[in-house]
Amino acid sequence: MCKQENRMEEKKFNPKQLIGYVLIMGLVIWMFYNNRPTEEELKEQETQKTEQVVKEISSEKAKTKVVTENDFSANAVKDSASLVQLNNKLGTFAYSASLPSATDKVTEITNDFLKLNFSNKGGYLSSVELKDFKTHDQKPLYLVKDDNSSLNIKLTTTDNRILNTKDLYFEPSVTKNGANQVVSMKLKVSATQFLEYRYEIKANDYMVDFTIKSQGLSNVINTSNGVDLNWDLKARVNEKSLSYENQNTAIHFFQDGDLECLGFSEGDDIAESVNWIGFKQHFFSSILLADTTFKKITVKQANYIESDTTDAEFLKGFELLAPLNVSGGEISQNMSWYFGPNDYEILKSYTDLGLEKNVNLGWGIFGWINKFLFIPIFGFLSANLGASLGYGAIIILMTIVVRIFMSPLVYKSYLSSAKMKVIRPEMEKINKKYPDKKDAMKRQQETMKMQRESGVSMMSGCIPAVLQMPIFFALFRFFPSEIGLRQKNFLWAEDLSAYDEVLKLPFNLPLYGDHVSLFPIFASVAIFFYMRMTQSQQANMQQPVQEGMPDMQKMMKYMLYFSPLMMLVFFNNYASGLSLYYFVSNLLTITIMLAIKKFFIDEDKILAKINETKKKPKKQNKFQKKMQEMMEEAEKQKNSKK
Repeated sequence: MCKQENRMEEKKFNPKQLIGYVLIMGLVIWMFYNNRPTEEELKEQETQKTEQVVKEISSEKAKTKVVTENDFSANAVKDSASLVQLNNKLGTFAYSASLPSATDKVTEITNDFLKLNFSNKGGYLSSVELKDFKTHDQKPLYLVKDDNSSLNIKLTTTDNRILNTKDLYFEPSVTKNGANQVVSMKLKVSATQFLEYRYEIKANDYMVDFTIKSQGLSNVINTSNGVDLNWDLKARVNEKSLSYENQNTAIHFFQDGDLECLGFSEGDDIAESVNWIGFKQHFFSSILLADTTFKKITVKQANYIESDTTDAEFLKGFELLAPLNVSGGEISQNMSWYFGPNDYEILKSYTDLGLEKNVNLGWGIFGWINKFLFIPIFGFLSANLGASLGYGAIIILMTIVVRIFMSPLVYKSYLSSAKMKVIRPEMEKINKKYPDKKDAMKRQQETMKMQRESGVSMMSGCIPAVLQMPIFFALFRFFPSEIGLRQKNFLWAEDLSAYDEVLKLPFNLPLYGDHVSLFPIFASVAIFFYMRMTQSQQANMQQPVQEGMPDMQKMMKYMLYFSPLMMLVFFNNYASGLSLYYFVSNLLTITIMLAIKKFFIDEDKILAKINETKKKPKKQNKFQKKMQEMMEEAEKQKNSKK
């Protein structure tokens, strides 16, 4: 009983305890309030924290050493003191600078097509010469020379150094792999630890196998943030026409079966899953191909040529940044280089790579016409007759083949024009019968009815002309892109792939240039007479002038002078082979048209045939019937509104 009462007493509320707790809490709050830091003390603490952070960052920067080529030079290791100094700058990579190969020497390798110089410094190509080609002034043609290109990997080491491989010395060795020559460039940190650039050169190939791999460097370089390859090149001037070569110089890359072009001015781009990247010039390219794909690339392009530039050493500057494959802290990337001509057949021989798309043959149907028609024709003629007749004669023969192939269309167009000329008096009668604007629909119905009864269609004259347009535009791309015409002469033209200068001007005319080319003048004169001859033919295809409608004949008169003038201006800097083709083509077309008019077209017979056709019952095809119904419905709606 007593124990139970004692427990109950212990559980009773004790006000003294509550008062004690309150007093203690108040005392604690008072102490915190009185001991809080002042505003001045808070600012001082913040300043001290900032200074501490700055000291820590400075300390980290001091630990990370960025090494450039100015930090050492070839043969810098002359004594132990120099070696210690080099170790302080390069860390473990000082080993490569202590070897006898730490000089600016080069290793020269040649095959049937290429002459390559590999530099100890940077382990990359110091020169690439194409043995079978010359520049426009007959000098050796180099894609790489005089430091216009570099290959670099920025390495971050585990001891916080940043090194650029282009500044370091590689040890070269040359071996054989069957008939192929192998050049191994090794950036060593010891006898068994190195970064290797391996080049394999075949005897008769523009393609060079290229591999980057490391051995035993997982504890030397930090690959946690990836390792990027940087390749840059300044495109050297190789051709006679500076502006035209620059228009055809750009970065190309192949992605998902499609060719992407960076354009012909300055720009940059980022792409993923890229098969190859090409630094393309007019007739030659430097292309880097991945064994599989580059996961992601960044490309940049700079333009060095302005519209009024007449002399330069470089056209554009190209730059590529691409990540390398890293596994287990080691670099391993298989690639290939292509240094060679933009020859469609050569590039196509590298199957399943899409390199032939690097040649600009035009888009869509124009490219197909060039691939399957003009390239085979030109290849056959040049292979069998090029050496004996010359390439100017090949262009003339090719033009004859094309014009013969197109002559049925010319005949069809001219025949349609002759038919329209015969029925033109009847068309004028219809116009006089329905002269007002309000009768336009009725006039059109009567015109179509008369043409249908006569067996004449305006479309029959337009379609042949339209069918010839793809040929025109395809050849516009073919001749400037055909490397077979490069530096092939004809008459006064020294190079059929460049302009045929006969007079140098003391000034530069906008759009026209600083010279006079002769073949564009001939082509302009020929197209003038061709258009003048066909003007009456085109007038026959037009309906008589109606009130309120533009006078097409008047517009064609303007075109008679405008088109030859435009050809004269713009073709002055184009390939002379293209101007030669248009000159011969227009002459042949004029000749064919005169022959058709004299021997194949008889207007009296055409009129007699039209009169016979009128007597026969006519059946409308579905299109004609639909057009007739639409015009009748429109006429009804017009009358209902009155």
